[in-house]
Amino acid sequence: MTVYLDHNATAPIRPEARASVIEALDCVGNPSSVHGTGRSARARVEAARSLIAKKICTRAEDLVFTSGGTEANNLGLKAGIAAGATRVIVSAIEHEAVGAAARALGVPCDVWPVTADGTADMQCLQDRLQRAEQEGETPILFALMAANNETGVIQPYEQAGRLIREAGHLYHIDAVQMLGKAGFDFAGSMAHFAALSSHKVGGPQGVGALAVACEAGVAAQMIGGGQEKGRRAGTENVAGIAGFGAAVGAAGGEEELIRIKGLRDALQARLQAGAPEITIWGERENRLDNTLCLSAPGWPSEIQVIALDLNGFAVSAGSACSSGKVRKSKVLEAMGASSADAESALRISLGWTTTEDDIEAFANAWLSEYTRLRPRAAV
Repeated sequence: MTVYLDHNATAPIRPEARASVIEALDCVGNPSSVHGTGRSARARVEAARSLIAKKICTRAEDLVFTSGGTEANNLGLKAGIAAGATRVIVSAIEHEAVGAAARALGVPCDVWPVTADGTADMQCLQDRLQRAEQEGETPILFALMAANNETGVIQPYEQAGRLIREAGHLYHIDAVQMLGKAGFDFAGSMAHFAALSSHKVGGPQGVGALAVACEAGVAAQMIGGGQEKGRRAGTENVAGIAGFGAAVGAAGGEEELIRIKGLRDALQARLQAGAPEITIWGERENRLDNTLCLSAPGWPSEIQVIALDLNGFAVSAGSACSSGKVRKSKVLEAMGASSADAESALRISLGWTTTEDDIEAFANAWLSEYTRLRPRAAV
């Protein structure tokens, strides 16, 4: 049986979410229909919308359901361009759902650097805002993820939001990794747009949402109907949305987060004790409680993932593309890591299914494999 330690890629579906999906699938009804079954379907969608909105401190009417985090990020970025942004600036550690989408917007795209600890460089932001003011360049669309999917480092997104707003620019946040792992206050973030995803929090895959500030608009990219207040055409995924809402309602309780952090910290201590030469990325910064990213000298990421998979553990390299091939971590490179460290990154991400036995077994397996390779790594 596989020990699953890849929750940042996708979390196992929570029982509450599964039950809500099945219940919704058993009920017929298009949420745009006016008859009873249609109204029942609509009620499921709106109940989930209200629950998710409350979780992130925003209004239900400001939440647009999408097919996932990638679509939500694309929708938010394109909304920024539609609002008049003539330039986009994205942090160097963004997921490609933001990075690649930003480069495809048809306007200049600049990179916002990060520090060696993996946080967005706030002095660089202040300098860029000052330059924009001097040159009369406004508005610029800034994009910063709330928490990095590889290192788990939580970004200074609220501080950035205040500076960006005060300067009259636009702001998009990828908050996909925050739900169920840390609190996210959309109103407090000062963002115009924030992307969310169901399957990262233990809901079904194929559903997400974009939070939109009340004064911001969204130019629909999906055309053909008036759903989601004209902001995203297409019949809503009722079962998926119901499961999303149920997962959000079940996730992220303080007791669960404290337990997961204890497991993460215990695993980190065990690995550092057995292999003190490893690097723990973002160790000095505020991280998601569930995330541990390390580099092991001389042990390439792809070999680690394969070796651990053969031992019955599902983990990820620092970065993986959609083809399933392992590439060296661009996030770590942006932090100034050496090529060797970027090529030997491993991400272990815990979640609601993780147990003490899982952590103990993984530590034993990882240390056993690394001990065999260490003499060669030291050559």
